[in-house]
Amino acid sequence: MFIADKYDVIVIGAGHAGIEAALAAARLGCKTLLTTLSLENLAMMPCNPSIGGPAKGHLVREIDALGGQMGIAADKTCIQFRTLNTGKGPAVRALRAQADKKIYQAVMKQVCENVDGLDLKQLLIEKILVENNHISGVTAETGETFLADAVILASGTYLSGRIIIGESIFDGGPNGQRAAMKLSDSLKALGVKLMRFKTGTPARVDARTIDFDKTEIQRGDEPPQNFSFLTRTPVTNRVECFLTYTNEKTHEILRRNLHRAPMANGIIEGIGPRYCPSIESKIIRFPDKDRHQLFLEPEGLNTKEYYVQGMSTSMPMDVQIEFLHTIPGLERAKIMRPGYAIEYDCLDPLQLKPTLEFKTIDGFFSAGQSNGTSGYEEAAAQGLIAGINAAAFVKKTEPLILKRSEAYIGVLIDDLVTKGTNEPYRMMTSRAEYRLLLRQDNADLRLTPYAIKLGLASPVRQKIFETKRAEISAAVNRLNEIKLTPSAEVNQKLAALDLGEIHNTMPLSELLRRPDVSYDKLLVPFNLPDISPEAAAQVEIDIFYEGYIKKQAELAEKLDRLENKIIPDDIDYAALKNLRVEAREKLAAIRPHSIGQASRISGVSPADISVLLVCLEVLKK
Repeated sequence: MFIADKYDVIVIGAGHAGIEAALAAARLGCKTLLTTLSLENLAMMPCNPSIGGPAKGHLVREIDALGGQMGIAADKTCIQFRTLNTGKGPAVRALRAQADKKIYQAVMKQVCENVDGLDLKQLLIEKILVENNHISGVTAETGETFLADAVILASGTYLSGRIIIGESIFDGGPNGQRAAMKLSDSLKALGVKLMRFKTGTPARVDARTIDFDKTEIQRGDEPPQNFSFLTRTPVTNRVECFLTYTNEKTHEILRRNLHRAPMANGIIEGIGPRYCPSIESKIIRFPDKDRHQLFLEPEGLNTKEYYVQGMSTSMPMDVQIEFLHTIPGLERAKIMRPGYAIEYDCLDPLQLKPTLEFKTIDGFFSAGQSNGTSGYEEAAAQGLIAGINAAAFVKKTEPLILKRSEAYIGVLIDDLVTKGTNEPYRMMTSRAEYRLLLRQDNADLRLTPYAIKLGLASPVRQKIFETKRAEISAAVNRLNEIKLTPSAEVNQKLAALDLGEIHNTMPLSELLRRPDVSYDKLLVPFNLPDISPEAAAQVEIDIFYEGYIKKQAELAEKLDRLENKIIPDDIDYAALKNLRVEAREKLAAIRPHSIGQASRISGVSPADISVLLVCLEVLKK
């Protein structure tokens, strides 16, 4: 065995999970190795050229608030910004931005190459080394062995990857990359349970062959918002996107060729994402719909490639071309890259602790699509937590476990390690029961204190955070201090602001509960503190939704008591005879971290939780 080097932390895979994991570990003082199949494809976006969206935008803000890199890179490299769900409440508003894929990769690579303690190597890892149920290192196809105290698996969709385009099938990873064909065998030999999932992507078409006059223009917001709380230079919109639709002729071609669809003829064995179905799946699942919308999204400033969002497919090439040419604006479109499906191995996340460490292998962590999730943002969020906790494992310090009431990241990881997933998991706002508390605008107030405590917040980030928090506090205090009395002078001032008269004494903050009143409107007339737009928006939301926020916070606090009741790692559930058999089996299999986590396990009833609480009290004596 040739031992090439020794590290504190090794990260397998340099996609969105791997990068955040490696950066976090290195920034926390660990000697870290980041391995990738191709240094040219670090931080690659093999699917859509965008970051954010409903719930995903929340994740990006949370990653940023914790000291991660995705939001900063997105602000530097995205070329159109749009806030979605603006007609709804602040809990579900989410930023989505079109990214220049190549520039994003270059920016991320430059960051990784300039972080102290982080090495990048182009390596195909083939074997995980374990001694006495403790990780010891990895072996690459070059014959090199790298020792480590902790290893993070962030292999994405490359584990035994298989590309499918109609009847054409070949081993490979996304975008024509190599696949990791031997690593799955190593994981199985360690007793890791693997699943087979599938995802897909649409064709990329040549902009020179698109008739944009037949499509609808989709412009960015003005002024656009940004992802990172650190961004001080305004982001700009530099491109337009376009909207078009399928039609009955498109659907007829697809229906006529369904027998050739790999998902229908048995070629595809993996389970695909329910919330991002292929166009042929849409035709089957929604036979009553006469059209489906498609977004034409540029892949960057220096390329003619356009991504046809909403048209993921693995149909044969002749079918892809035929149905593409039925779509308005795409009648003469030339395909530059075909749509395809990819099958890959991923692990059952029920094998992981809330820290993302394997329950049976000390020091072995997993993050991203290797855990059965989909999406760049879900991957990056897990990577950041895995990197933080791998560093904590090496340093023997407390790990970071975010509660469901604290972050979408907490919801994401808790869902995975408590409920598992039988399809590629996608984060959605509906999964978060405390979503009014977990808005994208307050991610820094919720999570930056953790970044400061961990040492992941730079002095600049800390100053920005503390300034914003102080501004909010000063403004809220002043709004509550100022009392409005129903006098002629006060009513005259209110009339000048088109706010009508008041008939009872009230704090000035009461006016902010009206939908047509903003902080800026009250700023000069009532001599309020001059604060940043971000702080002002926070004040408006906190006051307008105060009653709802208070109720959710009280409920979260009540349920958090269960989260704080930790279950001993060595508890013998088989010996707890007062528990039902099903509950004993489920608890023994998942081994929940806390009573709160145990209460969310399918098959564990409230009565079982009551019995478990009594058992824990007895065990303490």
